[in-house]
Amino acid sequence: MYFKPKEQIGLYDTAFEKESCGVGFVAQMEGKPSRGIVTDAAIILRNMDHREARGAEQNTGDGAGILTGMPDLFFRRIAVDEFNAELPEAGKFAVGILFLPKDEAQRKHCKNTIEKFCDTEKQKIIGWRTLPTRPSESDIGQSALASMPYLEQLFIAAEEEINQEEFERKLYVIRKRASNFLRLDPKIDKEELFYICSLSSKTIVYKGMLTCNQLFPYFPDLQDDDYKSHMAMVHSRFSTNTFPSWDRAMPNRCMSHNGEINTIKGNINWMRAREGSLASDLYGDSISKLFPIIETNCSDSGNFDNVLEFLSLSGRSLQEAILMMIPEAWQNKKNFDPTRKAFYEYQSMIMEPWDGPASITFTNGDLIGAVLDRNGLR
Repeated sequence: MYFKPKEQIGLYDTAFEKESCGVGFVAQMEGKPSRGIVTDAAIILRNMDHREARGAEQNTGDGAGILTGMPDLFFRRIAVDEFNAELPEAGKFAVGILFLPKDEAQRKHCKNTIEKFCDTEKQKIIGWRTLPTRPSESDIGQSALASMPYLEQLFIAAEEEINQEEFERKLYVIRKRASNFLRLDPKIDKEELFYICSLSSKTIVYKGMLTCNQLFPYFPDLQDDDYKSHMAMVHSRFSTNTFPSWDRAMPNRCMSHNGEINTIKGNINWMRAREGSLASDLYGDSISKLFPIIETNCSDSGNFDNVLEFLSLSGRSLQEAILMMIPEAWQNKKNFDPTRKAFYEYQSMIMEPWDGPASITFTNGDLIGAVLDRNGLR
């Protein structure tokens, strides 16, 4: 069962959900993919076992995951084996991982909807791949097993006329339209789950309601010698007062989070309020296809990820977007560089801070970094 209450139940209120987790990343400074980066990330994740939580069953975790660059060689081999197809050049194809309903009819409805939006945005479906998983070998607990969705990968080719950044924006529109439609679709039972972990030509996310030691055994893809990356971000989840679920495991699409966002209600309300005045030369009239920017039934981390992704795919650099949302304590700081102060003062007119305490790791596949908010991590 997939349990996401939308209303207060007794003293429990989803509006106050927070979490406390473990984060880490490793990167090759010259951007060269290697198997070593992935295996090093696995070591980091296993060493964060003390930062994860478990339920009454010791083999049911709150969540664990990894975000890597696109393993080009690995997916080229998979495309030949699965579809008898040669993938386009790097940057011209995308691979996404989706959590789909276990019910076959509802799953088909979700896939048809995504294919419709791909066709509308003029991108080509290469094929669907049932994602190999090994729940028995990885000793998944009964609670995680009962709520486990059906996992598939989607391969998409870009139309020839667009570059990689334009392709990324098309993928973003496809994902937002599908997510905003299907997560509220009455044809999908509330016990079922539809969620797109990632859909990009640059990065991919493998995650689930797992422990740190279960992630790699659960996904055989991650154990393949051809699975190489130039960077990897890992996360272990400790849900302090949040229901564990498959979709709330991290990394999210472009960030991981340790801590909490204590201004979250205000951040969400302001973001919804400004949707009516948002404009972008990159999207034009199509910007309304992205609304609501903040998806329903997300954690505070998921809300942050929604907005960071929107800003970084709408013309701002990832660095600028992250500093807009998590500014330094600049107002009363003595001997503060005037240029930096002017930057933060300007950005404060555009967006209010997302205050923690929180530690955020972030990436778009081209760069990776980490930042503490101005409250400092406890």
